Amino acid sequence: MTEILVQMGAEGKIFPVSRVVEHPAWPVLKNAVEQIRPWQSADGSIDCAAEGAPAPAEAEQAVRRVIGAVEELSPLLPHDAAYHAALVRDLRRWADGGFTVPDFLDSLLAFQPAADRRDGRQHLIVFPMYTQNGNPDRNLEAVVLRMVWPDWLAELERTRYDNPLFCGIGFEDFTAGYDTHSAVLFPETIAVRQAPDRFSWGGIFCDREAARFRRVTGAAVGLLGLDLPEDIAAMVHDQKRCEEAFVLWDMVHDRTHSHGDLPFDPFMIKQRQPFWMYGLEELRCDLTAFKEAVKLAGEGVPQARDVQYAVLLDRMFRFPVTGERVRNYDGLGGQLLFAHLHQHDVVRWTDNTLSIDWERAPQVTNQLCAEIETLYRDGIDRPKLVHWFAGYELVSAYLPPHPGSRWAKGPDALDLTQPPRRLVDDVLPDEFPLSMFYEALSKKLKSVIASTKGITADTAERVAA
Repeated sequence: MTEILVQMGAEGKIFPVSRVVEHPAWPVLKNAVEQIRPWQSADGSIDCAAEGAPAPAEAEQAVRRVIGAVEELSPLLPHDAAYHAALVRDLRRWADGGFTVPDFLDSLLAFQPAADRRDGRQHLIVFPMYTQNGNPDRNLEAVVLRMVWPDWLAELERTRYDNPLFCGIGFEDFTAGYDTHSAVLFPETIAVRQAPDRFSWGGIFCDREAARFRRVTGAAVGLLGLDLPEDIAAMVHDQKRCEEAFVLWDMVHDRTHSHGDLPFDPFMIKQRQPFWMYGLEELRCDLTAFKEAVKLAGEGVPQARDVQYAVLLDRMFRFPVTGERVRNYDGLGGQLLFAHLHQHDVVRWTDNTLSIDWERAPQVTNQLCAEIETLYRDGIDRPKLVHWFAGYELVSAYLPPHPGSRWAKGPDALDLTQPPRRLVDDVLPDEFPLSMFYEALSKKLKSVIASTKGITADTAERVAA
């Protein structure tokens, strides 16, 4: 890691700095970005003629502070030199052009964190972007992150789970757009004049996922009276173990979107389909990670057992009761997993206490994965609408649909003269409502889940202490 000398204080002491967040230019950059963000419209532009907006000179001065700070910090990160040079050009062009809708395509193309993944490597990014599960507007954001890429993970990626675009990452610090529930850094969220032909990286903040998992799981275990085996309890209390579990889970999940018997474009999330199809896809990817973790655990990979625990506990406790109930496909996947395990006597809710048969859990969980894989394999021979109904039947075999659902009444209740995408409008916002069990759990976990907004490994540890 490059170090630079920084003079600090009235005594003129000079000391080396290697972490971006320790350099005095970082708070300057962060404050300048936070000054700019409230001025921006939803599309990222700044209308200097609007009431309450800054004068052009004031906005230009703030951007100059961002540029100056980036140029001061860039020597710490020689691997990002080309990106930072392009970033400075994009910032200047945005200011010179009157702060219209920002276009940071050049700097996006120059940022290549997956090209040389090294554990602990820092990156400083500044982009106009929205944050998934966070801020929907394309505001300027500044983030310092570190790569989470231990040798054992790199070896698994090289030999078994090829995923050259995946970046496991952790937070060092961030501006307000990430003081949210967002745990991803995706290039498609960045404001550009046109989408690139292909994206070359995607990042998931495993430290936030791990910290959130630990807090919510710990609360759920206490509420439900679940007796965790000693090794699982130890994992929930260990941030590093949880981070390693999540980065392995995420890597396998991410590649699964383009592997297997896929009856559709792997980037199905961009297509108009009923939300239960998204839910089945996300659950398929998670259950594939679970299935692979069972194999890896048998081969002695220590992180693999933790992946199994993380998938089960996060999917059953956090996913179903997080977010709004409007087309909540991740929530649906969590409900489906719980119902499957409950109906196969792996999960029991008796005398107001939850129990899990940990010995049978791998086999029964893999059975659900096999059901979804069969759905997909058979779907290759089906028309789109028939496949959607088959997915609906799989979900409704475990989760009762809303009594007012038209889809639950079958094809005769729908106007099949319309194209399939129009029939999506007949899907209820909450087609598969929460069970009474989850309604009660949701009320008790609501404040806990809200408390994970902006959580990182550091904040989680401070609260625990």
